[in-house]
Amino acid sequence: MLFGFVALFIGLNAFFMFQDNYFFNALPLVLIIAYIAIFHTHTTFLITALLTPLSVNLEGFTEGQIGLFLPTEPILFGLMLLIIFKELKSSIIDKSFWKHPLTLSVGFYIAWVFLTSITSTNPMVSFKFLLMKLWYIIPLMTIGFMVFDKKSNIVKFLWCYTIGMSIAIVYTLIRHSGYNFGEKEGHWVMWPFFKDHTIYGSSVAMSLFFIFGLIAYKKHSIQAQVTLAIILVITLIGLYFSYTRGAWLSVVFAFGVWVLIKYKIKFKYVLGVGLAALSIIIISWSKIEMELAKNKHEHTTTNFDERLRSAANISSDASNLERLNRWGAAFNMFKEKPVFGFGPATYAFEYAPYQDPEKLTIISTNFGTQGNAHSEYLGPLAEMGLIGMLSVLVFVAILFYSGVMLLINIKRFTPEEKQMYTLILCVVLAMSTYFFHGLLNNYLDTDKASVPVYAAAAMIIAQQVRLKRKGISMHLPDLSKSK
Repeated sequence: MLFGFVALFIGLNAFFMFQDNYFFNALPLVLIIAYIAIFHTHTTFLITALLTPLSVNLEGFTEGQIGLFLPTEPILFGLMLLIIFKELKSSIIDKSFWKHPLTLSVGFYIAWVFLTSITSTNPMVSFKFLLMKLWYIIPLMTIGFMVFDKKSNIVKFLWCYTIGMSIAIVYTLIRHSGYNFGEKEGHWVMWPFFKDHTIYGSSVAMSLFFIFGLIAYKKHSIQAQVTLAIILVITLIGLYFSYTRGAWLSVVFAFGVWVLIKYKIKFKYVLGVGLAALSIIIISWSKIEMELAKNKHEHTTTNFDERLRSAANISSDASNLERLNRWGAAFNMFKEKPVFGFGPATYAFEYAPYQDPEKLTIISTNFGTQGNAHSEYLGPLAEMGLIGMLSVLVFVAILFYSGVMLLINIKRFTPEEKQMYTLILCVVLAMSTYFFHGLLNNYLDTDKASVPVYAAAAMIIAQQVRLKRKGISMHLPDLSKSK
């Protein structure tokens, strides 16, 4: 029997190779991965974290015909089918997971994506986007919830992600060194693992705080300490040579969030200061705009100080001006379809006529062939209307609120439990780098961002439920009982 299957495989493989189709060669690997996923699901989940920074998008090899990240997306798709089948057969997920505000916020987001896919100007594109969201969210949050019940698995996940990321960084630095670390080459030397330097920089920033968490978690062996020190140095060098202003600023922002958490500054004070600052900006905008117009620093420089200053250049920096153009187009699209938007993932196909002619830049196109809205918040506003954007904001708000409340409650426990404080703190700070970066770019339609973000949500839910079982209230509203 076995000999017959082997002979059949060899015959079919030879036939397909004769037709210049080599995909059949991957069948043995697919079967091995399927076996591991079914019988060692938790291990597969952790392996996915390792492979995420090293995944490759087929889009770059198929002239844009196939947009699929290998091997992560097929693995996640398989895990999604597996968990759905198991849950339908016999419920294996704690009811507390389904009642958690984070789960409910994600559920509302998915429901709104589904509804706006029906009303979409391009339903095929929108439903493909919905399917992609499902194979990210379902396995990462459900399996993650079960995996992260043990804090040792959180440590393993962070190790896997940072090791994978460090390999990608070393590869990038070696290639980049061949071009004397030039700024222009720094935009693409991370290919094929990352599309460009912005998503690369965003991932490096998240990985940096994962490393901080692992270092501070506990006293490690000498070998582990040396390994973490090497990974930390590699990551810092990678962050610098990413030439990504958003990533640099996001790290600064994360340290600001750390100060707020460490000194227990109440949210009402932060909100008050924020509103006061916003009021001053609105009142003094004409003067601020005149000052910004004097900023001529370009993002093409390799000088760290000048490159940071270029983030405020809205007079000549083409990258900044193009972002303003995309944001303006997104808002114009929202004004035309404020309730349901144009449909999930349709921005790239629709934004061209909504560009303001006065805001066009040297890198703008009249045909709108340059991608997304460059904002994790304005993209949904254009594609799914006001409710779509609010669904994203609610998820982000609950993610951070839940994370901070978890940190507060962890302190009530024994020193052994308090070890978790450092890990969760650094996960929250890592998420703050991403969602700050989300003001300037949007990557939650890729595995590079979705895996750490939705895994972080699963960590917070799992640990809150675990501690709740010990009799400690999380002070979280039960949205399932709201009227």
